[in-house]
Amino acid sequence: MALSLLDANDKEGKHAPSWYAASANVLEEFPSAKGELIFDIAIIGAGFSGLSSALHLSQLGYKVCVLDAHRVGWGASGRNGGQVGSGQRIGQDELESLVGFDHAKQAFDIGVEAADLVRGLIKKHKIDCSYKDGTIEALHRKRYDKEMFEYVEMMHEKYNYHSLSYLTPQEMSEKVGSPNYSAGALDTRCGHLHPLNYARGLAKAAIKAGAKIFEMSRVTSIEGGVTCKVKTRDAEIKADKIILAANGYSGGLDGHVADRVMPINNFILATEPLSDEMCKSLIRDGEAVYDSRFVVNYFRLSEDNRMLFGGGENYSYKFPSDITKTVRKPMLLVFPQLKGARVDYAWGGTLAITYKRLPHFEFRHDGIINISGYSGSGVHMATMAGKIVAEAVNGQMARFDIISQLPTPKFPGGAALRWPLLPLALTWYAMRDRF
Repeated sequence: MALSLLDANDKEGKHAPSWYAASANVLEEFPSAKGELIFDIAIIGAGFSGLSSALHLSQLGYKVCVLDAHRVGWGASGRNGGQVGSGQRIGQDELESLVGFDHAKQAFDIGVEAADLVRGLIKKHKIDCSYKDGTIEALHRKRYDKEMFEYVEMMHEKYNYHSLSYLTPQEMSEKVGSPNYSAGALDTRCGHLHPLNYARGLAKAAIKAGAKIFEMSRVTSIEGGVTCKVKTRDAEIKADKIILAANGYSGGLDGHVADRVMPINNFILATEPLSDEMCKSLIRDGEAVYDSRFVVNYFRLSEDNRMLFGGGENYSYKFPSDITKTVRKPMLLVFPQLKGARVDYAWGGTLAITYKRLPHFEFRHDGIINISGYSGSGVHMATMAGKIVAEAVNGQMARFDIISQLPTPKFPGGAALRWPLLPLALTWYAMRDRF
């Protein structure tokens, strides 16, 4: 069997050795799919996209199943930095240059509602995932300060978005105890959470709404048509529609998607619990932080005072042999005062990017629907994707069309050549960060 990202770095059915898995709320294990099954909608992937789709479709009365090769939240949804963004992955000025103001504004509004949706679902379904408001973008070059100030002003005046505020270098140094940053921006409409507990909470809500979840049910093939078919090792599921919601773990299930959505690996470590005094000196008010590097460093404090630091990425199937070493290097660049801190957990995961860093949505005539390519904005946009795809299946296409019409061209060379070509380009950008 060819190497797959579903097998390359993890044991079958076991979560990554993360602090999230070690501190997760209890969730029952679900059975695997067996025999011939019939549903209105078959969803592939039990992450944020798939679980949100199942929840919202079930609430509309559809008979829905979710299939996962491993466990609920096993992939990026249970391993990520836990940062809840707002808007789209790229800046609004860049998005405007691609699609014009009206389309950019519509896409931005969907992204803002996505952040609100996450908070709303947490409240409605009483999901215990330690949500906290606030994210900071930290600028690693002083020459970016003026640009950020002007961007914040533009968001106030043009988009009426006042949750975003400019942080002067002095304010930044007071909020984030790192010598590595100049100015920045604070967004109080964003936040952070325990992603695996959030995924497990969505699963419980979807089950309560009537959805069926099948774990340990790796999809081996899909077939569109008047009646769609999904095959696993032990089951064949017939459905009116199939929703592809596996993001970076979709593999070769659909070649058209594979040409446009590429998996990349990213890595996180968790230190030992730190003193309250140390935590205050690192991130004074407890926001989540990400920086302006092309290969982004992102970090926050856990509920039990650990530094959760994400940094470094690679583009092969295999994770590095020493993830701690990979992530510790950028962490100490940002926070040299953590040199003596013990690392208790280190793990990797696979997300999916598109060429323009915009989500890739497709609603095809053969009954196959794709929602993926969140490019690092998956907590809020994957959750929103589930609501939007439920609307679309129910005949309300307006918001699905807004996202599906964002440009997501093929990677140069398509799926066949993206692996050798894209890492060369991304490595160049990473070098630019350093020099």
